[in-house]
Amino acid sequence: MLKSQQPSTRRHLMLAAGAAAGLAGAGLAWWRMTPQPASGAAQHAFWGHSFDTPTGESLSMASLAGKPLLVNFWATWCPPCVEELPLLDRFWRENAANGLQVLALAIDQPSAVRKFLQRQPLGFPVGLAGLGGTELAKSLGNATGGLPFSVFFKADGSIWQQKLGQLNLDALNEWRSSGV
Repeated sequence: MLKSQQPSTRRHLMLAAGAAAGLAGAGLAWWRMTPQPASGAAQHAFWGHSFDTPTGESLSMASLAGKPLLVNFWATWCPPCVEELPLLDRFWRENAANGLQVLALAIDQPSAVRKFLQRQPLGFPVGLAGLGGTELAKSLGNATGGLPFSVFFKADGSIWQQKLGQLNLDALNEWRSSGV
């Protein structure tokens, strides 16, 4: 009788070990996907940046100060980034008259961004952040450097919220209704 209980006990131990490993993995993934707070200095420094646009103009972050701003870090090679851009464009078109601004900062080659925008034009500004955009995103709380990464700024220039991963309409509506 003792021998028949051993496989059952062993099975339960293996299941318990598997469940513990699964929980540990989920916890680690949650921790890695949670943006870190950005320092006040990093938030302030953001407004001093300027980026070239795909058309060759210069876009100063200071020119966007004073109104709520959603900054979305993206790349043409990132499927969730490309998938969320039409949602961001639609949201911007519906809310621009209310003072909400959207800016896409491409962490990509300028030629790839230009080619992408020919196929899928966007109404809101696009800045060419290049590989330096990864460091900027990290300074704003994206510790892992993953994409897409979005930062919601209040009208006073401080960060209201950060989101690593694809945005959805609920997150955008929450920002709009927050009165930032």
